[in-house]
Amino acid sequence: MNPFSVLDGRVAPLDRANVDTDAIIPKQFLKSIKRSGFGPNLFDEWRYLDHGEPGQDCANRPKNPDFVLNQPRYQGAQILLTRDNFGCGSSREHAPWALEDFGFRVLIGSSFADIFFNNCFKNGLLPIVLAQQEVDELFRQCGATEAYRLTVDLAAQTITRPDGKVIPFEVDSFRKECLLNGWDDIGLTLRHAEKIRAFEQKRQADHPYYFA
Repeated sequence: MNPFSVLDGRVAPLDRANVDTDAIIPKQFLKSIKRSGFGPNLFDEWRYLDHGEPGQDCANRPKNPDFVLNQPRYQGAQILLTRDNFGCGSSREHAPWALEDFGFRVLIGSSFADIFFNNCFKNGLLPIVLAQQEVDELFRQCGATEAYRLTVDLAAQTITRPDGKVIPFEVDSFRKECLLNGWDDIGLTLRHAEKIRAFEQKRQADHPYYFA
């Protein structure tokens, strides 16, 4: 996955609590185990006015003009501002895949569902938990400011608002290291590739009958 260091990105506010993973990526699109290709169907039932089906070309589907991600001022957003309990429901890993494929790298909210929270780190997304009053103020500023942006510095563990205020955030040290280096579970394993190869060669030499 792509390393994460510092992101200066536009913010999109999704002012809904208890957004579950079926809303993030509806069940009919869970037809692939590849991590790419899910972005066009992110929040499908909210973004489009028709019912989406797998394989359907989304380019010509009628969009809901009232949905936040369809509004011109939020196009190209890389930071999603959320409310309580974002990512609840089923544990489908397709939810962070869809968010990342759409272009998001950071999620900011007051709470996230546990499994979704863990899956985000494994797929290159940085979910940040802030106090409710901080989240409320970010929603207020985002709604009042065209092309509202935040700077997220993972190494420093800070969010910098346009007015200069710096908001610190907590992140597990191991997860932080993985994001900074772009290590997913496979990447972590491949760090020990030489030892794995040496083990396999020794095992084949010691027990050739296993490989006959």
